[in-house]
Amino acid sequence: MSQTEHALSITVIGLGQMGGNMALTLQAAGFEVTGSDLFEAARERLAGLGLAVVAPDALPASDVYLLSLPTSAHVREVIETSPGLLALAPKGSVIVDTSTSDPAVSRELAEKVTAAGLHWLDAPVSGGPKGAANGTLGMLLGGDDATLERVMPMLEAMSAKRTHVGGPGSGHVVKLANNYLCAAHLLTTAEAVAMAAKAGVEPAACLAGINSGSGRSAISEVNFPEWVLSERFDSGFTTGLMRKDLRLARDAAEQLGIPLALLQAVVNAWHASPEQPADSDDFNHITTPILACARQTESHS
Repeated sequence: MSQTEHALSITVIGLGQMGGNMALTLQAAGFEVTGSDLFEAARERLAGLGLAVVAPDALPASDVYLLSLPTSAHVREVIETSPGLLALAPKGSVIVDTSTSDPAVSRELAEKVTAAGLHWLDAPVSGGPKGAANGTLGMLLGGDDATLERVMPMLEAMSAKRTHVGGPGSGHVVKLANNYLCAAHLLTTAEAVAMAAKAGVEPAACLAGINSGSGRSAISEVNFPEWVLSERFDSGFTTGLMRKDLRLARDAAEQLGIPLALLQAVVNAWHASPEQPADSDDFNHITTPILACARQTESHS
């Protein structure tokens, strides 16, 4: 497929594992793609893989600006100040935020984007670097129907599943809800497996049983065999990012005035020991102390 077969031109801002792979996937699908990152090393890495790259102060005029950034603060900076898409982006272009961001900030930025004559779509993703590389991400979409329809060819090239959940900010609300459940399931599944191990049931056998029943989840079906039991721990998503997302979910609940005791307990559990796991560790490592405790108990029994 030649690059002229797609009308949309796309600038991807943030060339980490997710953004870089999304940029390469879109380029391979035939889109005109330019990448940009604050860090020269990231730009050089993607340039070496065949992507056209520019410094943040040299962004081209594009139909879509796809953001893949660590936090809402970074998203705000890119939109408002440096490089300042509100002023730089051509009228009518679309800003698509694939980061996991604060919904309140997203809604505020969406209003500013719209007032500047641009369009907004929040599109947080799941599936990790592997999903970004092979175009099988899951996407939660927040924005209006017309904007969604306009960028649908791009979204289809990036993802296997797309769910439109409402207006601006809604995608980020549901993403936080999803990550809260993911974080909770890692803890509860680890405890269930540890309990079974102490009772003499092998972890793999325990998971097979769970996955045949109503207690199954993506964590028991995917994360445990793929990253936990294999001890690979290379999902591409860090503990620090999950802790950040949990704090955002807690803050959102507090702003809404709803007491969620279990959410707070999960937040506390993930922050109980900053070095076990460290922020830089794969997020699946949150299971390690729980499972290790079961093994230690077995050895002393």
